[in-house]
Amino acid sequence: MTELQNVTSRFPQIKEIKGIQALQSGLINRTYLVETNGPDNYILQQINHHVFTNVELLQHNIECVTRHIRAKLIARGEPDIERKVLHFLPTTEGKTYHFDGTHYWRTCVYIRDSYTQTKVTPDTAYLVGLKFGEFEAMLADLPEKLEETIPDFHNMEFRMQQLREAIRTDQAGRKGKVQDLIDTLERDADDMCAAERLYRAGKLPKRICHCDTKVSNMLFDAEGKVLCIIDLDTVMPSFVFSDFGDFLRTAASTAAEDEPDTKKIHFNMNIFQTFTRGYLESASAFLTPLEIEMLPYAVRLFPYMQAVRFLTDYLNGDTYYQTACPEHNYVRTRAQYKLYQETCKAVPDMQQYISQQMKNPLRENAD
Repeated sequence: MTELQNVTSRFPQIKEIKGIQALQSGLINRTYLVETNGPDNYILQQINHHVFTNVELLQHNIECVTRHIRAKLIARGEPDIERKVLHFLPTTEGKTYHFDGTHYWRTCVYIRDSYTQTKVTPDTAYLVGLKFGEFEAMLADLPEKLEETIPDFHNMEFRMQQLREAIRTDQAGRKGKVQDLIDTLERDADDMCAAERLYRAGKLPKRICHCDTKVSNMLFDAEGKVLCIIDLDTVMPSFVFSDFGDFLRTAASTAAEDEPDTKKIHFNMNIFQTFTRGYLESASAFLTPLEIEMLPYAVRLFPYMQAVRFLTDYLNGDTYYQTACPEHNYVRTRAQYKLYQETCKAVPDMQQYISQQMKNPLRENAD
């Protein structure tokens, strides 16, 4: 407690502390609730600087994004703004983070009367699509330059390079067992790396994206309305495919990402449709025709990319992902590849649905 109180003393806005308690949510950063006798409570986080190696860059991105969203909300006369965008506190040095010699810390105002959800339903999928599309739209004219907080996070060419290096070294001696998977992944590698080639050709833009789209990264009020987007650590320049495809990789799968029985793994078109409807309602006004055309590619890309990453780790001897058994990453690879196959089968239906949505007069009038 003394250590945490010493940290909070570096944020002069925090006064009259009643108590500090650890929160269980979050897999990367250590998070605490700071309760006070004043009108506000606070969220204190120890930033995982092993994952986010450039904390100054990380906080620069977050400051730019929250400042820009706040200005947009003010301009359109939005009520209750303090509950609709995160507010990070300055330290005595004027920064939004404090380094105590060992750890990095930051604090934001706790948004009162809010809660998170974890269950994905058609209704919540629609809200995720709508709100993350709106998030991208609000940041489409951000004047400041942001950098990648995790370099090459969703770069498919980079992930293939990692896989090929793992195949070459075969550190765990497992290549023979998975040669069929290697061959099948290689067959589609050129197609799956299309985004990077189109970007270099100037045909596909990178935008400011959240890069961790899931229902648990939205705060709701008591009436079930979305207050704001949270967990901004991965906000960075990326293809919109990062926000679109990665949500559907988990939300539209009928099984867990490590399901050993691949017959249970299918692609849920109902979740795809409701998510896509919400996303296009808020994002289609700024998306290019090519970005919209490639949304089914985004849905295929992320299970493919995750299969590549799991297989890479399996070949390297399970050095990155935590595993529950020696074959865990192999099981994960097979499950994600099966999901990739299911998304490939769904492409015609996805294309047809997107085309219908883009012709929807109600959506056009809303724009």
